[in-house]
Amino acid sequence: MSVAKNIIRADVRALSAYHVPDASGFVKLDAMENPYTLPPALQQKLGERLGAVALNRYPVPSYAELKAAICEHMGVPAGFDVVLGNGSDELISIVSVACAKPGAKVLAPVPGFVMYAMSAQFAGLGFVGVPLNADLSLDRDAMLAAVHEHRPAITYLAYPNNPTGNLFDLDAMLDIIREVGDAGIVVVDEAYQPFAGTSFMARLTDHPNVIVMRTVSKLGLAGIRLGYMSASADLLAEFDKVRPPYNVNVLTEATAGFVLEHADVLDAQAADICSEREKLATALTAISGVTVFPSAANFILLRISRPGLTGAEVFERLLQRRVLVKNVGKMHALLDNCLRVTVSTQAENALFIDALQSSLNT
Repeated sequence: MSVAKNIIRADVRALSAYHVPDASGFVKLDAMENPYTLPPALQQKLGERLGAVALNRYPVPSYAELKAAICEHMGVPAGFDVVLGNGSDELISIVSVACAKPGAKVLAPVPGFVMYAMSAQFAGLGFVGVPLNADLSLDRDAMLAAVHEHRPAITYLAYPNNPTGNLFDLDAMLDIIREVGDAGIVVVDEAYQPFAGTSFMARLTDHPNVIVMRTVSKLGLAGIRLGYMSASADLLAEFDKVRPPYNVNVLTEATAGFVLEHADVLDAQAADICSEREKLATALTAISGVTVFPSAANFILLRISRPGLTGAEVFERLLQRRVLVKNVGKMHALLDNCLRVTVSTQAENALFIDALQSSLNT
């Protein structure tokens, strides 16, 4: 018998590692990344900034300067602070570990971000998934019933939702937040906020049980792995106890601080992506055999509805044409025959449209 089998939890051994496909030589539209880089002049200045970083020293563990810059530029309410993480994934893990009392549960709509359930499992929390409606909208009544039955320690509401791309109804979200009350926390995950045109951040002052979580990945900094969350001071103080020391490295810290000084560049890129999103949605809607779902994110969910053709088959045909999207059809029954495509540049979007049309007609 192997050592791993002796000591590793059975549920962990039963898992598959998170798979990231090799995208070399592909039009890469699978990971909701910003397709734009910083302008050359800013790249040079950033290089100079990074060259001066003291790599021989640990980060200052409070991250006070970076947190102040985030609060200033990202609309965090006055008097509120943030906790930083190595991407949203680490923040989700921090919340899970901090709330992992015996018998505690996590609740979230499904389909949703896979790390809500995964992180719950790793922390020993039960996970309750509440299916969305057939049109992928939030099932308010089912969510309220599940909150009442399970009294979850953590409830996730992604705003917009991944992988569906839609914004949940605000009144339904507020009803859920009220139903949770002080028996739990509600994490409003705003990973795609730069493309949504709306945010829950300003409402933090009215809801002491709410955490707003974001990442800079989708905004154009996926490579530096930085997430942040804001909530009432008493909640943040407890989460900060669980945060690993020095969890944000000095290069990430310096890069984020520099880019926040030029936030207008990322804002302009986000506006371009939103414009391209509408063009792409219009082009997809005109294709027979494709159903397009509304999106407030930087990706579009579509369903292959042509008789005799599955989403998985179209995915494989796109791969043959060197276009990589995300096949989400196996994630949940509501996503049957669905593909998720990142909104990219005008040129790459055109390549995708041509490849999709060819794949549908082959």
